[in-house]
Amino acid sequence: MAYLNGSNHSWYALQVKAKFERVVATVLQGKNLEIYLPTYTKRRTWSDRVKEIESPLFPGYVFCRFNLNDRLPVLTTSGVVKVVGIGRIPAEIADEEIGAVKRIVESGVSAMPWPFPRVGQRVVIRKGPLEGTEGMLVAVRNRYRIVVSISLLQRSISAEVDAEWVCATQSPFRQPQAITLST
Repeated sequence: MAYLNGSNHSWYALQVKAKFERVVATVLQGKNLEIYLPTYTKRRTWSDRVKEIESPLFPGYVFCRFNLNDRLPVLTTSGVVKVVGIGRIPAEIADEEIGAVKRIVESGVSAMPWPFPRVGQRVVIRKGPLEGTEGMLVAVRNRYRIVVSISLLQRSISAEVDAEWVCATQSPFRQPQAITLST
């Protein structure tokens, strides 16, 4: 993963005002900061038409890589509410979590926001465009989806996968269980 200006800064989640994700991302890029705003395409229906629009996968948040000791340019950006953390201490987001989200978005498979899972089977994708991605396997209407989470935000996204792509992995934090969701 490339670091801006060769530095070793961490990823942080920025909480932003509603519908300000793109504006904040553009302004932060203008300040030479590395940002990540993952989006997905969704169908929006109005009374007279149906249109596909790009929406943030994590509404209300923009991911930014920066030096925590030099956060004033981030915090003074119009639309930024705060750096997400535990109490008043900003919390880093693991490169692996951002990387998993990037792999899903860049793969071209259908992805969408997903409720943050509480229990379930941890899996790793062994084939296909998401090869190497770890997440949680869920079944929705006889189809399989992998759920990838940003733990700090307690937000998740899911992408449809073929059953043949999936291999169970052992996680020391969760008991393996199957989840079946009906929607």
